[in-house]
Amino acid sequence: MDQHFLLQTKTAEYLYHEHAARMPVIDYHCHLSPGQMAGNENFENLTQAWLYGDHYKWRAMRANGIDEQYCSGHASDREKFEKWAETVPYTLRNPLYHWTHLELSRYFGIHELLNPRSAQKIYEKASAMLQEDQFRPLGLLQKMNVEVVCTTDDPVDNLEHHTNLQKKETGIRILPTWRPDKILAVHDPTGFNNYVNALIRASGQDIDTYQQLLIALEKRHAYFHARDCRLSDHGIEHFYASDYHDRDIQVYFERLRAGKKLNPAESEMFRSAVLYELALMDHGRGWTQQFHIGALRNNNTRMFNENGPDTGYDSIGDFQMAIPMAKFLNRLEAGGKLPKTILYNLNPADNEVMATMAGNFQDGSIPGKIQWGSSWWFLDQKDGIEKQLNGLSNMGLLGRFVGMLTDSRSFLSYPRHEYFRRILCNLLGNDVEKGEIPNDAELLGQMVENICYYNAKNYFKF
Repeated sequence: MDQHFLLQTKTAEYLYHEHAARMPVIDYHCHLSPGQMAGNENFENLTQAWLYGDHYKWRAMRANGIDEQYCSGHASDREKFEKWAETVPYTLRNPLYHWTHLELSRYFGIHELLNPRSAQKIYEKASAMLQEDQFRPLGLLQKMNVEVVCTTDDPVDNLEHHTNLQKKETGIRILPTWRPDKILAVHDPTGFNNYVNALIRASGQDIDTYQQLLIALEKRHAYFHARDCRLSDHGIEHFYASDYHDRDIQVYFERLRAGKKLNPAESEMFRSAVLYELALMDHGRGWTQQFHIGALRNNNTRMFNENGPDTGYDSIGDFQMAIPMAKFLNRLEAGGKLPKTILYNLNPADNEVMATMAGNFQDGSIPGKIQWGSSWWFLDQKDGIEKQLNGLSNMGLLGRFVGMLTDSRSFLSYPRHEYFRRILCNLLGNDVEKGEIPNDAELLGQMVENICYYNAKNYFKF
């Protein structure tokens, strides 16, 4: 992993070092903790900074035969790190191998391979460095030239940590993102009602009818907007776009509030109604809506019951995508209410569907108004990134792409932007060397800078 890592041509080297590497980072979607940034306390050791909450690493450790106590369990931090070090050699050719060593190198200047022999030395060196002021959470962001961070926040969150961060002169814009998934979780009436009760407390709005539910959500939407939120995000299996009548949605809401289950068709209609109204709110305030589509979540019931969600038991799902997605977007477009939209797919079989669907709803008002988003989750690796870039190039405008994000819970994950940038520059460099695109330094350099930084800055108006 020297300075030319992943760069196979002189053109690629030029594009990366003279253009991509110089660009600040706009991380417009992640799962970093606003509380950790506001508190800005040192991590006690490398495990806490690197392994806590990282279900990518946990999946690899489990596959390597590591007991759960060393993943999400109660083993000591040093023991957990040692088990991760045991696993790393087996991640060769998995993106975790690249990410692990990029992170050790870029943050800590550690260039050794992580394995059981090097584990103790690496753990002690990195843990000691994490006690320094510049290795606090905000310092880690500054070290990677991060300019904007958009967290993921529930509509009932009071955003106090964001308020506190806005009072500090950090040099980094840390903004909330509206993630209203729980209001769509109607498969569980008990959980739904608990969430509605939380929404009542947060909004100060009685919610006895479906219309009052929408009023409460609108109040929270306004609250988020006043605190500089400009993006929403939805993590759903597929688009909800069933036909419905408002009177039926009121009946379904009453049934849910009474603790009764809806049948699948009724659930789909309720979700369709709410998702449409949420999109109207986004359009009304000029937000960008994001859709992360296609995860099959919580597949291991026993481990979900023990550990909860987002602990490494999700996979790629196989859902019908094109028809409901087109119907949802068209319903908004027909009324002139389609917001800027970013579509992320988890199943690679949907790549071309996403690329061509984005093209259906461009209206000439905003460059790249409908975006096919960067490779996500299981596709966030060299092969997946190259396929997304190639698919977008073939069926859309790569030059208008808003680029990479981390989608991470770790403050040590920002070399993923470097990883993406190197892959992008290598792709373009290879095209030049093969004579497929012009060897025009100005044209290519500007394109790289736009994808890495300027497109996102202009698209989101940061």
